[in-house]
Amino acid sequence: MFLPHQAWPDLADYVSSESLAVVPLGSTEQHGPHLPEGTDYLIADALARAATDRTGHLCTPPIPIGVSSHHRQFHGTMWVDPPVFRDYVENLSRNLTYHGIDRIVFVNAHGGNVAHLREVGRRLHEDETAFAIEWMWDESIPGLIEEVFETPGPHGGPKETAMIMHIAEELVHEDRLEQARDGGAVFDYDAERVHGATTFYDSIENSPNGVFGDQTDATPRVGERLFEAATDQLVALLEWLDDQPFDGLMPEPHLDPKPGSGG
Repeated sequence: MFLPHQAWPDLADYVSSESLAVVPLGSTEQHGPHLPEGTDYLIADALARAATDRTGHLCTPPIPIGVSSHHRQFHGTMWVDPPVFRDYVENLSRNLTYHGIDRIVFVNAHGGNVAHLREVGRRLHEDETAFAIEWMWDESIPGLIEEVFETPGPHGGPKETAMIMHIAEELVHEDRLEQARDGGAVFDYDAERVHGATTFYDSIENSPNGVFGDQTDATPRVGERLFEAATDQLVALLEWLDDQPFDGLMPEPHLDPKPGSGG
C-alpha cells in the first residue's frame, strides 16, 4: 500500500487494524561513471514497494537525500548534515505515530545513514513512542553476494550495479563498466587503518572514481536474484515485526535499585 496513492479514508481503514509502516531511504550521490546518482534510493524504494505489495503494509515515499558529504568531491552529490537528517527522519516518524503507526522499518540502502537511523530508532524506543529499526538489503543476503561476486565492493560495485540493471537498466552506462573497475579500487578494509586508527574521511581518498569492486561481474539476471532474495528477507522481517506484541518491543523496566529489599 503506497501512501501517496491512497485516499485518507482508506488510510484510516488501514490503521484501524494495522500499525506498521515502511520508510525507504537512500542517497543522491556519485556511484561512479556507470551508475545514476539516485542508485541508493532507487534500490530502497523498489525493495520497499515490492515487499509491501506482497504483505499489504504501508509504504511511504522515499527519502532520497541522506548523509553523503564524504562523496562531495564528485559532481552532483547532495547531502544534509547528520543532525538535520536525524531530526527530519524523527519528525517524519513521529508524524506516522500520530496517525496510529507504532512500528517502523527503515528500508535503507546507504551506509552513511545507518548510525543516524539507529539513533532515531533509539530515541523513539526510549520514550516508548514506536519501535523503529534499520534494514539494509545487502546485509540480509551476505551469503548470496559472496556466491555471485568475487569482489563485490562496498560502494558502486557489482552488487549495486546488478541491482540497478534489474530495477532500471536504462540508467546504467554498460559501456563504462570496465572504466569503473579500472579507475576505481578493490576495497581493502586494512588499508583504511594505520596503527589502529582510521585515516580517511572521503571516498575520493580511497578510490579515484569513487567506486570499488569489479563492476563487470554484474548482470541483470544476477540483479534479479539479489532483488528477489532481499525482498524475501524484507517480507519475512515485516511479518515477524507485525506479529510482535507492542509491549514486548518496548524497553525493559529499570533494574530494582535495592535488590532483595522487597520494595
